[in-house]
Amino acid sequence: MDRIYRGKMRINRILLVVLAVISANTSFAWKPAGDRIMTKWGETLTPENVLGEYPRPQLAREAWINLNGLWEYAILPKKDAEPTIWQGEILVPFCVESALSGVGKTMTAGDKIWYKRKITIPEKWTGKKIVLNFGAIDYESYVWINKSIVGSHKGGYDRFSIDITQYLKQGENEIVIAASDPTNWEDIPAGKQRFKWGGIWYMPVSGIWQTVWLEPVSPDLSIEELKITPDIDKGEIAVQVFTDNVMFGEDFGVRLTVTSKGKTILSTISPINKDIVLKIPSQHLWTPEDPFLYDLKAEICKLEWPVQDEKEKSKGKGVVTATPKIVGQPLDVVNSYFGMRKISLGQWKNNQPVVYLNNKQYFQNGVLDQGWWPDGLYTAPSEEAMVFDLIFLKDAGFNMLRKHVKVEPDRYYYNADKLGLLIWQDMPSAASCPKGTRCGQFTGPGATTDLIKKSAAAAQFEQEYRNIITMLYNHPSIVCWVNFNEGWGQYNTGRLTDFVRGLDKSRLINSVSGWALLDYGDLYDIHTYDAIPAAPKKMEHRAIVVGEYGGIGYPVKDHTWNVNAGGWGYQQYDNPEKLEEAYQVKFNEIIRQQKELGISGAVYTQTTDVQGEVNGLVTYDRKVIKIPTKKLKQIHQKLHN
Repeated sequence: MDRIYRGKMRINRILLVVLAVISANTSFAWKPAGDRIMTKWGETLTPENVLGEYPRPQLAREAWINLNGLWEYAILPKKDAEPTIWQGEILVPFCVESALSGVGKTMTAGDKIWYKRKITIPEKWTGKKIVLNFGAIDYESYVWINKSIVGSHKGGYDRFSIDITQYLKQGENEIVIAASDPTNWEDIPAGKQRFKWGGIWYMPVSGIWQTVWLEPVSPDLSIEELKITPDIDKGEIAVQVFTDNVMFGEDFGVRLTVTSKGKTILSTISPINKDIVLKIPSQHLWTPEDPFLYDLKAEICKLEWPVQDEKEKSKGKGVVTATPKIVGQPLDVVNSYFGMRKISLGQWKNNQPVVYLNNKQYFQNGVLDQGWWPDGLYTAPSEEAMVFDLIFLKDAGFNMLRKHVKVEPDRYYYNADKLGLLIWQDMPSAASCPKGTRCGQFTGPGATTDLIKKSAAAAQFEQEYRNIITMLYNHPSIVCWVNFNEGWGQYNTGRLTDFVRGLDKSRLINSVSGWALLDYGDLYDIHTYDAIPAAPKKMEHRAIVVGEYGGIGYPVKDHTWNVNAGGWGYQQYDNPEKLEEAYQVKFNEIIRQQKELGISGAVYTQTTDVQGEVNGLVTYDRKVIKIPTKKLKQIHQKLHN
């Protein structure tokens, strides 16, 4: 019997190898995986038209190559080396768990996903430094070029770049990427991802989930980062230009040119590695009602300074501020933009602070926005799909959204900047759950003390948060950083508030939204899912807001993630009329609180249904708007009236 068993096992292994070889050498047409509901954009997606827009509008270059599309993939145990046999094709940049990846498989904490594709560098890029850019990979990733490891990264939400020039060869080159993702098995920022998902928790997202691209830059000096800080009180912007090489002296400089609707407003030349302050004449302020943006071009140039006559200088007749001459063509050119906008606290009656926008009291009427998609999970199926959500919110009379424990691709914030929506940006929560359960390291409602966090986990959380703030700093739409949500992984609340304040003094800080409301930050933020929203108490040094309310559940037949379940909501209704009535009751209370108590904002849960949740204003597939857009706008108009 033992000999027969061993023989059968040997035959099975042979069959598996044969099937793997057949799979690796057979070209299968890509198609979405699974049978879940889809958006209309996902239904028309092809590997040739996947997210083709330049992914970094705040630091844009003309020359680039989009690497989105079909890659080879394999999922193996973490301990295994690079596969010799690949398991099929995956559509990048959709995570492996999503339908649009064409795979639809869930990784475990013990797995690693491998990607491979070929690239050929254009001849016109010869002599340039070639940079490989990643919008985001969840979570720990390693990158090889032509079998040489070139870099690694930890963090599921921040962008990173690798100089791959010295590893390239003429003709065809090979890129290999490996990524592992412990999701909630380790104390890392993971937002709402859970291995055991349901209710308010969602599926894991692993591997590449944002655009991958190549671009050439000058091998001598190029721009890595712009930091733009507006000051409407002085009518100026402060610009810091960070280059890839630290160079001092005045041989190289940066030319900054500000334009508006194609017309040059001002242009200046400055040595690099210096703060540059630009006075904006007749400044046009950015608001949700008038989201005016200025264009900014930054060019790294070789400079030649005029020689001054020593005799004239000794007589005080020399040139005090010389103007340099630009020699040759710019080494690097990037295009960006900015908005003149200020967010701050001011005083209401009875010494209750309120939120000001551009030095005027401004009520923020918002929604909790999860940013999930039935077909792409973390990744919108197209730019048009991404913009659909933002336009719906604007048309419905909202002026703000709270991006909930997730960070979006840069183009999301770019479109919010253009359309005019204020954003409270959450840091994705970190709270480990041993053995993949739905639990987490949470403080309870009303807690007065912080959790403790291991030094390594705290260092990783703060490094990722620093990167996210740096990455999103220039977007005028972002007006508030939210450090913690409902006590999820909440630690060192006071120190974290100071940490964020040190990185960004131009925005409000919501130290914790809901639950453990320790006395830090600019906002006192309660969560209330009562039928009639509860009201925050008066605060003498913080504005008061309702950071979450609503959550009215209404499942729409044939448009739910789980067709065999009614879905989850804080209150549940079975028709749109009752939904609208309940929404009106809740918003009437928000109006009362604004007029009588001076609350500065309210965040309704939520934009869309998400997986098991059916408490969205729109279905998960974006095909049904549950309360007509015009009706929502009429309801919200009462607030302004």
